[in-house]
Amino acid sequence: MQVIEVISFKDQEEFIHFPKKLYSSDSNYVSPLDTDIRDVFDPKINKNFLIGNACRWLLVRDGSTIGRIAAFYKMEDNSLNGGIGFFECINNFEAAKELFDTAQNWLKKNACKEMKGPINFGEKDKYWGLLVNGFKNPSYQENYNFPYYQNLFEQYGFEKVFEQTTSEIGLSDFKSERFIKLSERVFRNPAYRFEHFKLNRLNEFASDFIHIYNKAWAHRPDFTPITQDKIESTLVSLKPIMIEEAIWFVYANNEPAGFYVNVLDVNQIFKHLNGTMNLWNKLKFLYHRHFGKINRVRGIVFGVIPQYQNLGLETGMIIKFYQTIRQTHPQYTCAELSWIGDFNPKMHSLFEALGAKTTKIHYTYSYTFTEK
Repeated sequence: MQVIEVISFKDQEEFIHFPKKLYSSDSNYVSPLDTDIRDVFDPKINKNFLIGNACRWLLVRDGSTIGRIAAFYKMEDNSLNGGIGFFECINNFEAAKELFDTAQNWLKKNACKEMKGPINFGEKDKYWGLLVNGFKNPSYQENYNFPYYQNLFEQYGFEKVFEQTTSEIGLSDFKSERFIKLSERVFRNPAYRFEHFKLNRLNEFASDFIHIYNKAWAHRPDFTPITQDKIESTLVSLKPIMIEEAIWFVYANNEPAGFYVNVLDVNQIFKHLNGTMNLWNKLKFLYHRHFGKINRVRGIVFGVIPQYQNLGLETGMIIKFYQTIRQTHPQYTCAELSWIGDFNPKMHSLFEALGAKTTKIHYTYSYTFTEK
C-alpha cells in the first residue's frame, strides 16, 4: 500500500471521484456535489484556511485507490483544534490504520494534541459525524458511510465524544392538536411576532439570523461567531432549494429571538446527478425540482436565544411551519428535523412529543495522541 499526498489535479479529481466507485453497488448512496467538496479545500473559498490548514491523501494498492482521508487544524479561542474527515476506505483495518496514522502524524507535526472525526473543515451543519444507525435517505451535505466504518474507527482507538440524532416526522402523523393549543398562548401575546422568510428581504433576515445565532451558540466552547457576508452567501446558495414558508423567525419585543430553517431534501434530486452539475444536469435539476416526486423537507438549523427559551417559542415556530406547509405546499408530506446532540435533552423531548421518530444517528469521535 502506498499513501499519496493529494497535490496534482489528477489526484484532486481522484479524491473526489473515489467514493462514487466505492459505493457503486449501494443503492442508498447519493454522491455529494463535486463542487461542494472542492470548495472545502479551496483557500480562496474556505475562510478557515486563514486560521488553519488542511491536507489530503489517497491510499493506493496495485495501482488502484482503496482509501482517502483529509486532516485539518485551525486556531480557535487560542486553542489549536485538529480533526479528520472525508474518510473513505475499503473494509480492511490495515488500510484504515494507514490512513489514520498518516493523518495523526501530520497533525502531530502541526502541534495538535488530538484529532476529532469525522468532521468538516468548517461548520458543524455539514459533513459531521460518523453514521452508525439509519443507513438510508442520506441528506444533503450529511455524512453517509458503510456500517463497517464504526468498527474501523473504534478498533483504531477513537472514542465517542457526542451523539447526533436525526428525527423524521410524517406531517400526517404530527401530534399537532395539543401543541396548537399550547401555542395559542404565545400567538396571542403581543410581545411575540412570527414571520416566515422572504427572499426580497434577504439582507434583513440575514442580520436577524446573525443576532440569534451569535447569542444562542455563544455558550458553546467551540463557538465561532458568524458574519454577515457568510450568512448572506449561504442564503444565496440555498435559493434553488428554498421554500419561503418553510423558514420561520420569531421576534420578542421586536428583537430577533429564534429561527427554524427548513429546505427541500435536495438529495432526492441529486440522486439523479452523480455529483456533477453540468448543463444537462442543471436541466435535470430544474425538472426534478418542479416536476419530480420530491416529498420531503429537511430542517437544517433551529435556535432560540437563551433568555427566550422554554417560553413556547420553539413550539410556536414548529406549528407555524406545519400549518403553513400543509396549506401552501401539500406535496411535502415528510419533514426531517435538524440533528440534535445528546447534550440537548429538551429538544429531544420536544421532538418525541411531536411524534417524531429517530431515523439516523451519527457519532463524533476523538482520538488523543500519546507521547512517544
